[in-house]
Amino acid sequence: MMIKKKLPTIYDVAKMSGVSISTISRVLNAPEKVNTETRQRVIDAIDQLGFVPKADARARAMKNIGRIGVLTPFFTAPSFVQRLRGVASALSKANYELVIYPVNSMDQLQGHLSSIPVIGNIDGLVIISLSIGDEDAKRLKKHGVETVIIEYCHPLLNSILIDDRDGGRKAAEHLLKKGHRKFAFLGDIESPEKLAVHPVKSRLQGFTETLAEAGLNLPSKYIYPSPFNQKESKQAAYELLTLPKPPTAIFAASDIQALCIMKVARQLNIKVPEDLAVVGFDDIDVAEHVDLTTIRQHLDESGRLATEILLSRIGDSKRPLQQINLPLEFIERMTT
Repeated sequence: MMIKKKLPTIYDVAKMSGVSISTISRVLNAPEKVNTETRQRVIDAIDQLGFVPKADARARAMKNIGRIGVLTPFFTAPSFVQRLRGVASALSKANYELVIYPVNSMDQLQGHLSSIPVIGNIDGLVIISLSIGDEDAKRLKKHGVETVIIEYCHPLLNSILIDDRDGGRKAAEHLLKKGHRKFAFLGDIESPEKLAVHPVKSRLQGFTETLAEAGLNLPSKYIYPSPFNQKESKQAAYELLTLPKPPTAIFAASDIQALCIMKVARQLNIKVPEDLAVVGFDDIDVAEHVDLTTIRQHLDESGRLATEILLSRIGDSKRPLQQINLPLEFIERMTT
């Protein structure tokens, strides 16, 4: 007679990790409230034992409804909102709930990546603009959490990529064709958040490389590393536009920062585009309303496509992994 192997319990996890049941519960349900060392010890024990909480999965199975999770930093920023809109549109006809996990710190990111696969309360995961390590990717794979990353690539997971360097090239090429020779760049070159994918350096690199090919140098004093917020972006724009020899064209790393430049220019009685050309990046909804020339990345499309890939993989996990490069598009309006 075959003896049925006893499934590991939360008590087994507690014994192996040397922590209380309540601490394990916090690791699974509020991982950011547990220090990194303790959380890792609990997750290691869970992995070794193969412990899987079942209550939430059983409850959802009875409702016959699935869940798709989205891990995202800065989820109130317009570009992230548009990506989420794309995710929601793809789920509108599917029997899935959308669960958003905002990420504001590296510790919070690691907490989610440790607990989500183990708890098993979602069927698929879209990760937006966050870098994923090998151990995290392996854990997602091991626990069968189908995952698509937007703006980052890992060989174990599906990914949707954007060529930010090409976006910088497109901006420079356009401004050169317009006859400009005095350029500036405004963007968050050194992001304080190490957890997030940081595309601004690539945008600047493509911009400066193209200028160099045309025999033009972009001096460091015309490169303003402004954080992604309106107050500091306006201050950076003011400093640029009041230089003894101000630029005649500015490439902003985001549309929001481009809008800040335009506002400061108005306050200084600098006419756009007669005296100053402005190019943004993203093509968020408001860009069209203010006639901003910008680099369009297909935000809604990336969210929709990521979700469609996810749903197809949930339906058939044997499908090959996909790595899709979404092209950027230069949109000329009235600011250049």
